[in-house]
Amino acid sequence: MKLEVVVGPLQGIKVIEIAGLGPAPVCGMLLADMGAEVILIQRKSRGTANITDAVTNSKYAIPNRGKKSIALDLKDPSAVEIVLDLIADADALIEGFRPGVMERLGLGPDICMVKNPRLLYGRMTGWGQHGPLAQAAGHDINYIALSGALYYSGHRREAPFAPPSLVGDVGGGSMVLTMGILAGIINAKATGKGQVIDAAITDGSALMTSLLYSFHQAGSWSKERGDNIIDSASPWYDTYECADGHYITLGSLEPQFYSLLLEKCGLSDDPVFANQFNKSDWPQAKDKIITLFKSRTRAEWCELMEGTDVCFAPVLDFDEAAAHPHNRERETFVELNGVVQPAPAPKFSVTPSTISSAPPQEGEHTEAILKSAGYKCDHIDMLRTREVI
Repeated sequence: MKLEVVVGPLQGIKVIEIAGLGPAPVCGMLLADMGAEVILIQRKSRGTANITDAVTNSKYAIPNRGKKSIALDLKDPSAVEIVLDLIADADALIEGFRPGVMERLGLGPDICMVKNPRLLYGRMTGWGQHGPLAQAAGHDINYIALSGALYYSGHRREAPFAPPSLVGDVGGGSMVLTMGILAGIINAKATGKGQVIDAAITDGSALMTSLLYSFHQAGSWSKERGDNIIDSASPWYDTYECADGHYITLGSLEPQFYSLLLEKCGLSDDPVFANQFNKSDWPQAKDKIITLFKSRTRAEWCELMEGTDVCFAPVLDFDEAAAHPHNRERETFVELNGVVQPAPAPKFSVTPSTISSAPPQEGEHTEAILKSAGYKCDHIDMLRTREVI
């Protein structure tokens, strides 16, 4: 992929990101993809290898693409002053620590927003800034379990299973925090006032269940897992194994799509499929569908159904997804420095998002960032001598 000059819709927006793991870096990536200047404040390493280095400080650190890196010893008061100087003209700050960590560093919202009253202070946590669980450790799977988002992920009488880090960390975390920051920036530009954004994955993943809550509150959604129209109970909305061990998906929810499915499968005259929404027929119909899809390879089913209104798609691994003709034509994936990765999204017609640079090495832009903030060479040399930078 050829790197391009950033012309995205967030050009002119400056974001300070305190380096961490999980959904906060993905939020920073989304903003950088859309043209924001994202300055990543990384903790100055002590020269020891870390198990997370491969995904936080190398060309494989995809969430760090498009960002500039400055490495600081945040235990030193001079480093904290540098952060506050960078915050002075920033639009937003992103941090993903447990409640109270930024305050102990001397970089809590009260201090930062005195320095810059229009700052959007984005806080990304699993449980939120307050509540009985606020100080407990946790990960994606725990947060979506508590919010209810995990409950229906699974077949009948089987344990729920979560797609790794997608529903909670990215969906309920990164995306919701990004939305909050963008909304907050619009408000700050109109009012001159910033605010704190408390983005909890429990809240965000609960928000993602709104459509299911509509069914549930209306009394048309069973509490039993694998007993509803789109949670694997029906024969026309599920994942099926093929003869070669690969899988395909069906989502033939609407009657016209269901009719086409039956036609393609040669089942139009089978009475067990006559009434699409008769749940008493579903177990027998599902057994027939399972047997049917195991009779041909995934490629054969793709040849018959892909691109039709059956609502069909093959289940692809990462390599297959990047090579699929639809994804290739839309440039859904790109390759940068030998690393295949998802391209920026969504696509803008006038101000396209781009990847402006590869993930930086720790502290790669330290001197340039300090100079742009007004630091003189002798001051920078002194900070380096004291190992602040």
